[in-house]
Amino acid sequence: MTTGHVPYDTYRQEIEPMTQERRRRRVAPAVLAALATLAALLVLPFAGGGGNAAAAPGSTFQNPIVGAPNSADPWLGYHDGNYYYAATTWTGSIYLRKSPTLGGLRTAAETRVFQMSQTNATSNMWAPSLHLLNGRWYLYYSAGPSACCGGQRQHVLESAGSDPMGPYTYKGKLNLQPNDGWAIDGSVMTVGGANYFVYSAFTNNGSFETGATQNLYITRLTNPWTPASTGTLISQPTYSWETQGNPVNEGPTVLQRDGRTFLTYSASFCGTPDYKIGMLELTGSDPLARSSWAKKSTPLFRRSDANGVYGPAHHTFFRSPDGTEDWIVYHANASSSDGCGTTRTSRAQRISWNADGTPNLGVPVSTSTVLAGPSGELGNPGAVPVRRMQSYNFPDRYVRHADFGVRIDANVSPALDGQFRVVSGLANGGAGYVSFESVNYPGHYLRHEGYVLKLAPNNGSATFQADATFRQVAGLANSSWASFQSYNFPDRYLRHADYALRIDPIGTDVARQDATFRLVN
Repeated sequence: MTTGHVPYDTYRQEIEPMTQERRRRRVAPAVLAALATLAALLVLPFAGGGGNAAAAPGSTFQNPIVGAPNSADPWLGYHDGNYYYAATTWTGSIYLRKSPTLGGLRTAAETRVFQMSQTNATSNMWAPSLHLLNGRWYLYYSAGPSACCGGQRQHVLESAGSDPMGPYTYKGKLNLQPNDGWAIDGSVMTVGGANYFVYSAFTNNGSFETGATQNLYITRLTNPWTPASTGTLISQPTYSWETQGNPVNEGPTVLQRDGRTFLTYSASFCGTPDYKIGMLELTGSDPLARSSWAKKSTPLFRRSDANGVYGPAHHTFFRSPDGTEDWIVYHANASSSDGCGTTRTSRAQRISWNADGTPNLGVPVSTSTVLAGPSGELGNPGAVPVRRMQSYNFPDRYVRHADFGVRIDANVSPALDGQFRVVSGLANGGAGYVSFESVNYPGHYLRHEGYVLKLAPNNGSATFQADATFRQVAGLANSSWASFQSYNFPDRYLRHADYALRIDPIGTDVARQDATFRLVN
């Protein structure tokens, strides 16, 4: 979660005074906004190359999607045409935001959906999590008295109908630990038609002061507000990357695909820049048995000093409006010295999947990177095609990025380095113009610089957009294949030379072969 795993006096010192200031929304250049409008409306055909189609992404945005102060421990979901967002408030109020676009959440109004007044649960609301169960929304949250933070327990609200905005009524406190012990960061996981509640608590109802670790527990729900029993332990912080600052496993959230169930979680102390994401996979038949869960030995998502992102963790996942993409929303700090207070802001980015079926969360992107919104936003048909680029004269080799350089290689590993989202040209959305976005580095595109190809983050400038735009034409060596003409240097084409990619004038048969490719699945 956020705060439940440090000495209480440390919490009080780190929690900053609450303000109503909001970060000013960054405004992309006018040309980018115009292109975003086109992108939201058009799906444009390629010229040549077997009739593939370039798709327009959703409207663009930059992180954070929601700024301080109510922006830690985010939950985000898409339902019936809108995104809904909730986060930690530290107060007795629970707020939701609503927007038809992801980028619009930054300026969307906060609507208070509940004011806490229950005994020993009047303040310090943390980590809200919403779930649609049996036609109603259930909003789970951690809360306690005004003195933070030893009184935190799990509570749940129930909506009157199917509107995530409520109204809500209080259903009760979830008794999860023996003797009504401390518990935070709960969410619902559904496996085999049964609902389970996963959450974080201390060993033997202890605390860090008593030397206890903060672990993950699970119980089955008999109904959305009633645990069948106290929880059973399924994960403890044992790896060194889970014990930085304090030994912590918290913030569990489920991610499911192709019949597999993954439980991702936050590891290490949230007050350090090394707060990060780990993963369990359900490999056995009984979710309540610790032996049914296998832990990944390395973290899934961690700080990026190069991108200025620290402590990227407490998170949830959501699907794009058209259901074709998986996304993560998480909080992070902009400085390595920031801690567990209100400096943390909510960020979002698309995730991808490894060849073995496991999730690949990538690297947390810089707040200066322009990201394409989720597929299907604003009526865009979405379904952005993901393609590999096969070399014509070295058919066992494919275009890939490696350390941000671009080349052709055989047996590309990891496979995601050789996969690109083919979208309408950033500088020209007209027919035949395309740009290539990396699958595993969201917001990073193939662009030329000094005539050499590289993978670089979209900074929103007109120069970047032009460098990252190509016109697809019939293959120079074989008209059933494709070649890619530079948008801003139309006398030059994308080609490989000594396996590295660049743009060059094409005047020989060898060069024509080097400049011919095929887009394949």
